[in-house]
Parts: sequence; structure tokens; C-alpha cells
Amino acid sequence: MFPLPARHAALRTGISGLARLTASRLHAHRSPFQTKVRASSVVAQAGTLESSALLEEEQVRGFKPEHYYPVRIGERLNDRYSVIGKLGYGSASTVWLCRDLHQENDYVALKIYINRSKVHRELPIYEHINNLHSPHGGCDRIRKLLDTFLIAGPHGKHRCLVHEALGMDLEELRDLVPGKMFDPDLVRQTLREILRALHFLRSEARVIHTDIQPRNILLGILDNSAFARFERDEHEFPMPRKVMSTHTVYVSRPMPLTKGVPSLCDLSEARFYDSENTDLVMPDAYRAPEVVLGMPWSYSTDLWGFAMTLWDLFEPKRLFSPYGEDLRYSEDHHLAQMVSLMGPPPADFLERSGKSQLFWDAQGNWKGAVPIPDASLETAEQRLQGDEKLLFLAFIRKMLQWKPEARSSIDDVFTDEWLFADLVASGDIVREPQIL
Repeated sequence: MFPLPARHAALRTGISGLARLTASRLHAHRSPFQTKVRASSVVAQAGTLESSALLEEEQVRGFKPEHYYPVRIGERLNDRYSVIGKLGYGSASTVWLCRDLHQENDYVALKIYINRSKVHRELPIYEHINNLHSPHGGCDRIRKLLDTFLIAGPHGKHRCLVHEALGMDLEELRDLVPGKMFDPDLVRQTLREILRALHFLRSEARVIHTDIQPRNILLGILDNSAFARFERDEHEFPMPRKVMSTHTVYVSRPMPLTKGVPSLCDLSEARFYDSENTDLVMPDAYRAPEVVLGMPWSYSTDLWGFAMTLWDLFEPKRLFSPYGEDLRYSEDHHLAQMVSLMGPPPADFLERSGKSQLFWDAQGNWKGAVPIPDASLETAEQRLQGDEKLLFLAFIRKMLQWKPEARSSIDDVFTDEWLFADLVASGDIVREPQIL
């Protein structure tokens, strides 16, 4: 196994190089709301937006303001966490950068759930992971849960999760990279760490993440300077907000670039291992075939999600675009595209789901509502040539399989020749790498 410091030093070098390449773009990194608002000096001075404009969580389907806790910047929560600024939002929560007043110069990320969350999957899984006290290296690549508490809002109680504060996610980082595609070595250095996290989740925690995607991988930090800058910028140039009588909706502030080792976050859709898991999970375009077809799914769905993430960061286009003319997700489009890239599914795979009859006849011939595209994995890959392209596609095919059991193990994926090509070339690996 190659030394841990060497691995992390290599990753920091990759991120530092990216910072130099994108310095001018990073300096101008602002949300579209911030850019638009500052175009008007009157609005910029006031820092408020018209009430008719729908912001952030207000655009979530089924949004009701009484479901969300009405956070105020500067508010102290649980008599410990002072709110600095908004980091993000989702259909069931908002996330805030806070100062931990019980720890000097310490920052945390505070996730506040809506008061209508019926099932809290995330907290039991984090508590389980914390109780393992595992020495596995992949455990350190899972974002830490530091604290949890309940707060009372005007319309009910809200569960709060306190996490270690980290940097921007890989989707944000990709948008700053020239061409919006990661350098091959940066992809390798970043995603090796995520494979370690997945190995830990499977081998020790017995947890399936189900939501592997770039926005759930956060850059690490080397110190608190990025958070201090975030705090200073929010004080000097507050992000726009919409102030109403009962609550204020804030625009999220982008995190500055950091150079630490990445971590896997957001276990809100994670599941403990169960041979009968059949829930509809995974983002639309990242969804594995067994999930689309309503079959039982397990750990290998995370390897499919990992392959989709790798492709999304490295290639100019997503591998699948499963949307109809109405721009809504389409199972017909998704499965037809899978056939074009992987070939027809094995007959015994289709027999596992009655839903397969909607898309294939009894002989396994496609009968879906849309034709199979004229495409292949070779034509979909647009960046590489020669032997490197062959190695890359062989690596992807280890995970891109119809049958979950036909996908390679995490250990085999981790030790793949393409994934470690940078360390072999540099001489950092002198023997076969290990995942622990």
C-alpha cells in the first residue's frame, strides 16, 4: 500500500494546479443571483429582492414556507451555533455555515430539516457509523456528524444535523474548470478517495449510499481560511435575500476553492443493507437498470453511480440523457440508451422483473416506445485515443453491466490499471495498491 501522505499530497498538488488554471474564473465566482442583483446599485445596496421572485427552496415542487425553519443570519441555534450564511437547500432541508461558539475559531455546516420529514434515514446511519470507531481509511472519507438536536419552529419541530464544514462540491468545481471537464489525473486522485469511502460503507458499515453524484462529493480543507473568507464576504457583500413578514429566503453563497482531500456526504437517501430493497433511488440520469426496472438492488448500485459520476466529471456529455420531448424523465429513453451502449440485457436478468415486459417481448426483443439510438460506448467517449481509450473503456465496463452481480468488486475497480496510471507513471506505487 502506498503511503497515505503521498496520496494526499498528490491530490493537493492536483487541486493547486487547478486553482492556478482557473484563478481568474474563481475570482469572479458568483451565483447568477448575485451577479444579476449587483447589476442594479439600488437593489445591491438594499440587498433584497422583490417578493414575486421565487428563490432556491421556493422553487421546489410542493414548497410550503411553514415546513421550513425560518433561519436568520446572525441567529444562535441551540445556544451554540451562530449562523453566518447559507450554503444550500433541498426539498427537505436547508444548510448553513455556522460558528461553533463552544470551540474557538471553529466552523460547522448545519443541516436543518423541514418539520414534515416523516422518516429520518440519515441520523441513524450516521450514528451507526460513529459507533463503529473504525480504523478503515475510508471512514475518514465520509463527512463527519458532530452533533444533532431539535429546534422548535413556528409550525413544529425541526431535526438539525451538525456536520464538519467542508469545501465546494465537485459539480461546482467542474463549472470552474476550463471546458467543464476534469484533467484525467485530477479525476483519478479524487475518485480513488471516494472508492475508499464506498469500500468502508460496504465492508464495515453495511450501508448503501444510493446517491453517488458530483454534488455529493465535497472538497476537504487544510485550514479555516476559506470559512473566514466566506464569513468576511457575507459581512461586507451580503448575498441577496427576500424579506417577508414571517421569514426570509436567502440566496446561497458559493464556497471558495479549497485544496483538501474530498469526502462523500449526504446520507439522506442511504439504506442499511437489505436483500429486499426495491425503493426508487438514485438521481434520474444516474439510475441503475435494476432500479429502473423495480428489481431488488444492493451495493452494486453504488458502483453504477460511481461510473456515472466518473463519466460526468471526465467527459463533455453525460453518458445518459433519459428525457423525452417534454423534458421529463423517461424510462423508455433511459433503457433504450442502455441497450445502445451495453447491448441487449441477458434473458435471465429480464426474468427478474415483470416490468421488463413493458419494454421487451418474450424473445428479449426491444419493444419500447422509442427506438434504440445508433450509438456505442466507443463513440460516446470523446477525449481519449489509442491505448488510453481502451483502458478507460475497459475500466468503465467493469461497472457498466446489466446484471448487478456481473459488475466488478470495489477492490477490483480500485486496483484498475487506468485508475492508478498517474501513480505508476510517477513511481509512487511500487507494489499493488490496497484499498484500506
